[in-house]
Amino acid sequence: MPSLQSSPFRRRTSACLALRTLRATACCTATLFGVVGGSTDAQVVPYNPYADSQDVIPPVLPDGTIHWGTFYKSAAMQKAYERLWNLGACRNTNKAITIPVENNRLDIDSLPEGRFRGVVKAVAGGNTGGMVAFVQVPEDGRSAVERVALLHPAGVSHVDVSGTAPVSFLVPGMTVRFQAVVDAKGRARDAVGVIHVVTPGDDAKAVAVTPDREELVVGKVVSIRRGTLSVRVDAGRIRRLTVPLADGVQVRVATNVVSLAGPGDTVEIQGRLWTGEGSLGEGTVFADRLTVVKQAAGGARPTPAEGAVDPARR
Repeated sequence: MPSLQSSPFRRRTSACLALRTLRATACCTATLFGVVGGSTDAQVVPYNPYADSQDVIPPVLPDGTIHWGTFYKSAAMQKAYERLWNLGACRNTNKAITIPVENNRLDIDSLPEGRFRGVVKAVAGGNTGGMVAFVQVPEDGRSAVERVALLHPAGVSHVDVSGTAPVSFLVPGMTVRFQAVVDAKGRARDAVGVIHVVTPGDDAKAVAVTPDREELVVGKVVSIRRGTLSVRVDAGRIRRLTVPLADGVQVRVATNVVSLAGPGDTVEIQGRLWTGEGSLGEGTVFADRLTVVKQAAGGARPTPAEGAVDPARR
């Protein structure tokens, strides 16, 4: 499996170019960390090359602090050393190996926390180890810099995406919510002026639609053609709805799926910055919290919605 370090990136590489190249390999982020597994149940393990066993530390500590563990500046070097270790070929006796390996480790939690504000350039991957390239404009008036925010590989970074978007933002698979009256054939009586894009929790259950009664409808986008939205409801007798959209319909976004962020959105990140060896763009921000505000006038058309749910909202 390829790692970030096997890609032709250097510190000054454009963050956008980095994300375009990594779009297909964003899921490999965990290679750079001491991580076991790739879900919210994963454990972050700071790898100690001088010990035969490792203490397992959870990604979220009892006080709610996110634990990042170890970042390997060169994943290739770390893998090579692990092979030697597993073969029994090295047991902390050759300083020519052990010293570079030790210097290859970065304790992310030791980096100072900061806040970073900017504009999104590109998004790759999902809530588990995904990346957001952004342009940061320093408050002291210095030149803008391109950085890459990295979400925790165990999926525990807090993500919030909100704001308004054009109707072209709606794509198949998105969960939407709106107020409407539909008949027995699923046809809405009136054009809908406000559509909410939401992320249902894991325990959310589909609710049937009652004909000829105004109610809150929740379903998944099937298609949108010529100003008409087709929605699927997974409960009751009326499963397919046909909803005309009013002129100037508002699309309001309130979700925690990072892939629904797009170019032109504003972003604020709370995290830890690393600008040394192995960083992407002009610095990698290990994001504890990432807040995106969408801008209605622009933004790229997203891919079909993924089912990621922020653990903090479960």
